[in-house]
Amino acid sequence: MNKPLIVIYGAIVLDAIGIGLVFPILPRLLQDLTHATDVAPYIGALTALYAAMQFVFAPLLGALSDRLGRRPVLLVSLAGAAVNYLFLAFAPKLWMLLVGRAIAGLTSANISVAQAYLTDITPEGERARRFGLFNAMFGAGFVVGPILGGLLGDHWLRLPFVIAAALNACNLLLALRALPESRTPNPGPFDLAALNPLRPLGWVLSMKSLLPILAIFLLLSASGEAYGTCWALWGNDAYHWNGLWIGLSLGTFGICQALAQAFLPAPAVRLFGERAAILIGLAGAGVALVVMAFARQGWMVFAIMPVFVLGGIGVPTLQSLATRQVDEARQGQFQGVLASTTSLASVIAPLAFSSLYFVLRPQWPGAIWLTVLVLYALAVPLVLGLKLHKPER
Repeated sequence: MNKPLIVIYGAIVLDAIGIGLVFPILPRLLQDLTHATDVAPYIGALTALYAAMQFVFAPLLGALSDRLGRRPVLLVSLAGAAVNYLFLAFAPKLWMLLVGRAIAGLTSANISVAQAYLTDITPEGERARRFGLFNAMFGAGFVVGPILGGLLGDHWLRLPFVIAAALNACNLLLALRALPESRTPNPGPFDLAALNPLRPLGWVLSMKSLLPILAIFLLLSASGEAYGTCWALWGNDAYHWNGLWIGLSLGTFGICQALAQAFLPAPAVRLFGERAAILIGLAGAGVALVVMAFARQGWMVFAIMPVFVLGGIGVPTLQSLATRQVDEARQGQFQGVLASTTSLASVIAPLAFSSLYFVLRPQWPGAIWLTVLVLYALAVPLVLGLKLHKPER
């Protein structure tokens, strides 16, 4: 693997670790700062703020990378992440924690720039495999993050943030030495209108051929939020799982998902084509969701995992397909809009799924997975109706 790929994959792992390590320590940190017994409203506010910043700034950073080059935007975002985690480590007031999470959401918007960089340096035939590995790296970081945060937080509540700052600083140094520019910056005069964060969204919405792809991304991203929102509640209600078994089930899912995204997209595309590969992923996840909804014993959840992770084929394949719908000069802007779509789902979907779960919980906790199945079903006709065009300008 060449050095630029190592840097890009390293950046995405660190982004995921930084997101995940906050989860186990955030309730205690908020109790320490607010002295409140019920910190759920604060957690909701921090989560929504983080996702909202990604929603606004992912298209903006993507557009800036089209104009200025990928490398400087990535370097600035990595430096910002390192400074931000130090800021969080020593924030003595709640408002400072809010500012820190806002900055974290802004800097983690570099995912869109990293995806654009990956598109720049990857031939079309390799994109499904590399996007699969990209998503697998994110999944691996998201498995490691909560474990690391829990272990370090037991020694000192702020220690996870210090470690995250050090890791991002190391990645910044590696990027400075080993990350070349992947595209020629635009030498023309800078258009200040490009700083309007809604401009990239308006550009994509004006292109009808991209709207189905955007809708599919929104549906898949929203469905993915159900697992983080409802899994622990459902495991406890349906099978009386304790924290260990919930952690084992989530860890098993994360590992299987990472392996599937790393190794299955490219062979699936070669054997079946992109459209069929996406549909196979939707079908695998759909079958698993039905089993989970009706499963009477906890071991059945572990048994269905190999089928469940077939859903990991869909997103990297769709990302590969999407890159061909936009010319090279707009890849950063387009990837930013896709990342922004994911962030929008991260704001809306957890609220919707948590509300649905508490309605369904008294009678049938597993029914929540059938509501996720509805989102997959809505994506099927959109995938079947995709019309692939040459890149629009």
